[in-house]
Amino acid sequence: MTSGLVVSARKRALSQRLPLSISTNFPDISSLMNGIASSFSQTTIPLPEPDGGEITCWLLDTRSLWPGQNIWSAPGAAEAMALVSMAEQKTISTKMFIQDARMSLGSALLKRLFISKTLDIPWKDVGLARKGDPKHGKPCAVDVVGRPIEGIDFNVSHQAGLVALIGWNGKKRHRYHPNGGIEGYISPSTNFEPDVMVGVDIVCVNERDDYRTIDAEGLDGWVDIYDFVFSDEERWSMKYDVDYITLLDGTILGRDEIGRHDRCITRNKQIALTTPTGRDVKFNSDLLVDAKLRRFYTYFCYKEAYIKLAGEALLAPWLKQLEFFNVRSPKPGTVARCSTIGQWGEEVDDVEVHMNGQEVSDVKMKIQSYEESFMISTAIQGEINGLRVPSFKKLDLRSDILAYAHKHLCTSPSDYR
Repeated sequence: MTSGLVVSARKRALSQRLPLSISTNFPDISSLMNGIASSFSQTTIPLPEPDGGEITCWLLDTRSLWPGQNIWSAPGAAEAMALVSMAEQKTISTKMFIQDARMSLGSALLKRLFISKTLDIPWKDVGLARKGDPKHGKPCAVDVVGRPIEGIDFNVSHQAGLVALIGWNGKKRHRYHPNGGIEGYISPSTNFEPDVMVGVDIVCVNERDDYRTIDAEGLDGWVDIYDFVFSDEERWSMKYDVDYITLLDGTILGRDEIGRHDRCITRNKQIALTTPTGRDVKFNSDLLVDAKLRRFYTYFCYKEAYIKLAGEALLAPWLKQLEFFNVRSPKPGTVARCSTIGQWGEEVDDVEVHMNGQEVSDVKMKIQSYEESFMISTAIQGEINGLRVPSFKKLDLRSDILAYAHKHLCTSPSDYR
């Protein structure tokens, strides 16, 4: 999920079950648990020598997919729904709004695509469970007896129609049996940390009506709503620091040019200043508040991507001890009010991560803007030397997902090589 901390603070408890009209041939992992373990041969293929690993970053835009008000009757949705399990269909069907159902279906497809490709197994053999907590734990790939599989980690986030996946393929410790089965190594109820963990989060800066609270309480009052998430220093920076503002003519004022006007925390105030180069500028303080909101969501995107490394989210007791320094919001992919769909913006990768006052050295984080209002943050932690986080690849539903799923439904990708 996306921006879960914001959503959890304000989300209405709404749900509605829609009738299931499609059945699939996907196995129920829990029903296979009993009796299958004894059928495995004691002989396994030795683990290959490690040959490094790689990170995958995918983006799926569901905003124009499966139009209508009901996911089951939406054109083309039945074909996609038939490619996920009954449990996933049930989860998708309980979404009250079609927008949420689209993102839930897109998320299910991306996870199955990544697992099938990474483990080189048929689409129908993909097994999913959760690490640790069976309801709130981080999703993971499992073998036929429900054990998480080594050498793979992934995370999915969705917001305002976009779905992002980051995945790690360790290229090692994938235990295959001679009969073609793949073996995990521990019970899904056991907590464990893989060599590399990954997390991702999407935020949409202009999705909610934040201005209503800001107009009533000021930006400082609005930021303090989230004092359970951010440290005092982080909240101070959100209120009184600014990276830049974009004027209505498209020119940019940097923080040095804005000067002490960065202390402004109210909207609808006329500001006049002279830059260090002698340029006279007038603008409305709405532009400052917009820039600070973007900075706030940059912090939020970083923080949630990091805490999703282990899948803790709101359960994490150390939220305020996790701090980010050298934060800079990435410039949008398009000029304000002139949004072009699909345009990528600035990429920033020099943020500093601190925990309990100490810098965290085994983590890499990056944030990139998309279109005018979206930002996507990625986090990787663990044995990350030599790992590079690539740019996101935007996938096409028909050619990149559905075609692959149908081709590899009952056979592994290697069978076609």
